Amino acid sequence: MNKVRLPWVVLASALLLGACSTVEKLNPFGSSAPKLKPAELLTIQATAELKSLWQAGIGSAGEFSFSPAVVGDSVYAAARDGSVARFDGGRQVWRIAVGQTLSGGVGSDGKLVVVGTPKGEVLAFDAATGRDTWKARVSSEVLAAPSVEDGLAVVRSGDSRIFGFDAVDGKRRWVYQRSTPTLSLRSNVGVVMAGRVTLAGFPGGKLLAIANNNGAAVWEVTVALPKGSTELERVADVTSLPVMGGNVVCAAAYQGRVACFDSASGNTLWSRDMSSSAGLDMDSRYVYVADDKGAVHALDRSSGASVWKQDKLAQRALSRPLSLGSHVAVADYQGVVHLLRREDGAFAARATTDGSAVRAEPVHFGKGMLVQTANGGLHALEVR
Repeated sequence: MNKVRLPWVVLASALLLGACSTVEKLNPFGSSAPKLKPAELLTIQATAELKSLWQAGIGSAGEFSFSPAVVGDSVYAAARDGSVARFDGGRQVWRIAVGQTLSGGVGSDGKLVVVGTPKGEVLAFDAATGRDTWKARVSSEVLAAPSVEDGLAVVRSGDSRIFGFDAVDGKRRWVYQRSTPTLSLRSNVGVVMAGRVTLAGFPGGKLLAIANNNGAAVWEVTVALPKGSTELERVADVTSLPVMGGNVVCAAAYQGRVACFDSASGNTLWSRDMSSSAGLDMDSRYVYVADDKGAVHALDRSSGASVWKQDKLAQRALSRPLSLGSHVAVADYQGVVHLLRREDGAFAARATTDGSAVRAEPVHFGKGMLVQTANGGLHALEVR
């Protein structure tokens, strides 16, 4: 049976009315536009500025989500049409056409640039010149940006397998796989390399630390337990990147919880019931979460207690929050970037991009942030 790409409401109705025993991928993120009426943006009293440092273009994402890779002042970005480029300070250093459709964002360590295709091909290029370095293959489409670090390129395939490739020649070192629930969300979630392990969330609400040397599971924790009487109600997948700070790692699950764990042992520090497909970020004091209704929450990092909630962005299909010093930034389905005050969640500034959705996670860039829009705009912003 083909993978389902219908909007959530249509798909849910079809599954409730008809029997389907094979594995399907639900896709509530199939359209950039919210299903319910989004909140209108009200005039704000700015207390800061989101200044544009530079803008560039790479090409449309199409039906996929592309996130850029940032290494120092260099930005590596890709588009659906097979374009891959490097920008230094907003100036294009090189651009290549790989000759086929791309489906996953970019991973780079400043030496190697890695992208993926809908056919499960992994393509690696020299970061300095854009020249071909090696090719490899995984078991299904690559929807997420690979991670590259310490001589290892880690790639996640659409069937939730995790592959470790040698960054020099592309030879496969290991593969990690596990059974998945009958129904799961089709998402572009990747992995986070953290020292000797790679952190990866899975369908069914699991978070694992995988050893980078051999692909074995170091520890496994439960972010959320599936609940409900139907398969749809029991979908509780980790569809966003975990975040690590010091000895704490936190993750969020769709139709599940937000939870933080000890990064060495996997012991649970605290958990809160909250559904989030966009994800979270944290700083030394707070964990910031964008929930599935469009509210942004600040939770105490040590206890999970609520600190503040900003609910004036309801149904605006928010990106994951990004901690920026004394502020928190979040982007929406119209490419608007909202800056909130760290202490109380009040609006501090707002910036527009090209009017198209920010589907991929914003990334840190210098003292600010970088977003890639669905139309292929790259926007480097700094808080002032």
